[in-house]
Amino acid sequence: MTRVMALWFPDWPVQAVHLDEDAPAHNKPVAIAAHYRIQVCGVAARKRGVRRGMKVRQAQAVCPELEVVDADADRDARMFEGIVASLGEVASSVEVLRPGLVAVDAGAAARYYGSEDIAAQMLIDAALRQGIDVFAGVADEITTAVIAARANGGTVVKREASRSFLQQQPLGVLAAEEALGCEAEVVRALADLGMRTLGELAELPVEAVATRFGNAGLRCHNIARARHDRKVAPPITHADWEVSHVPEEPILRVDAASFVARNLASRLHQLLSKGGVVCQLLKVTADFSTGDTVSRIWRTGEPLTEQATADRVRWQLDGWLTARGVHSDDPNEHDGITALWLIPLECVPPDMASGGLWDTGRSQQHVARQVIERVQSSLGVDAVLQPVPAGGRGVEERIHFVPYGEKRDAIRNPAGSWPGKIPGPLPARLGGGINHPASQVTMIDTEGQRIYVTAEALLSSSPYALSWGPARYLITGWAGPWPVDDRWWEKNGTKYARLQVVGRAVSEERQLSAWLLMWKDNKWRIEATY
Repeated sequence: MTRVMALWFPDWPVQAVHLDEDAPAHNKPVAIAAHYRIQVCGVAARKRGVRRGMKVRQAQAVCPELEVVDADADRDARMFEGIVASLGEVASSVEVLRPGLVAVDAGAAARYYGSEDIAAQMLIDAALRQGIDVFAGVADEITTAVIAARANGGTVVKREASRSFLQQQPLGVLAAEEALGCEAEVVRALADLGMRTLGELAELPVEAVATRFGNAGLRCHNIARARHDRKVAPPITHADWEVSHVPEEPILRVDAASFVARNLASRLHQLLSKGGVVCQLLKVTADFSTGDTVSRIWRTGEPLTEQATADRVRWQLDGWLTARGVHSDDPNEHDGITALWLIPLECVPPDMASGGLWDTGRSQQHVARQVIERVQSSLGVDAVLQPVPAGGRGVEERIHFVPYGEKRDAIRNPAGSWPGKIPGPLPARLGGGINHPASQVTMIDTEGQRIYVTAEALLSSSPYALSWGPARYLITGWAGPWPVDDRWWEKNGTKYARLQVVGRAVSEERQLSAWLLMWKDNKWRIEATY
């Protein structure tokens, strides 16, 4: 059976700052900020009361000596390259899940060093030479190993004991680690339904999870059930998809490396499009003038786009050049990059990946774009609209239509804070909306009393039945309510609440229906149908 070791470097962006030049002292409180909020904070900052999600001003008020550094993905990846290089001296296969988290084939390492414990200690020692914090987790699956690394300062899960280990792990770990690929909204929705541990989630029927939460829910469910998905750094699936570049002169500058990265990414994605696949695991290999060959493997939760591929290659080349002290202004410099390869190690069809509607290959996109541009040239730019996600609380406001090809910068941020936002998946049909005369419904409890939303934004009692025109339904499940106090600062602000309801038709016992209801002006109305 496959064994996997995950090495987790907590608060990596902060550790990357300490490793960078002119870094603050390790005992000085440091936090990483993005969009005026604390994204990551170090141990010293947490001890002084700083927390993720705080506004920068609030964090500085709590900890006046706090040093706030802007988030920089390039710095995180560049500094992590030195760590991975050290680990590569100990283990033959080190897969980067993200900067700050790697996976290693523990079985191979254990066979070489004699035991998992010795292999784990060797890897930790290799990282500790850099003076950083690291925790190890070992398990039968990559996802379980990642969770084990974050549990109790690192945990070794016995063979075939993953289910029992995961049973007691908190549900929130799924959202705490981005490399697990779980959507935070789905995790919050599961928590709202009463789930507290992965064991409780694993007990749910897989059909119910798939029906309610789709692929995002299945991802969480599979992790909780310790479903084995893949090995560490699987072999190449198609050698013809490799691309390479041999420059006329050794590459010494980061800007030159960036240009090559974009060119190689474009060539690679043209080949992948012709093959009808997308890449989720990429190997970057470079030859140096000294004769050295270095390689690194990158994995992403989402299929790699052309831009994402170029970014990762650029990060990698920047890290290698920086680590080797290559400078273009040194006339005696002979340690530049002489050859570069991009090798897709894991490719899947677009419908098996988590891409969007248009992730069907570049050639199909090109044809669609040509047709759309012809229509726009004849009928005007606004003649063809495309739906894009937008920030909001309900259904209609979270789907924004813009002219095809228009930039999305002005659209409300979907990842922003939207109190009262209903969890996904969104309903499939909007219908006539809450202002339609036929949208009004009535809900009652077991005593026949009408259900309403109290001043505390709670239901007056548990729903039992729903009537919609002549139809009668027995309620089998409900979630909410989600209250919204819209424009509360104005005299004529609007208050309303939403409720998700599932009901079985009295006339047809097998037929289930689900709605999104809105409580407004002391009436229940159907806003959308699932």
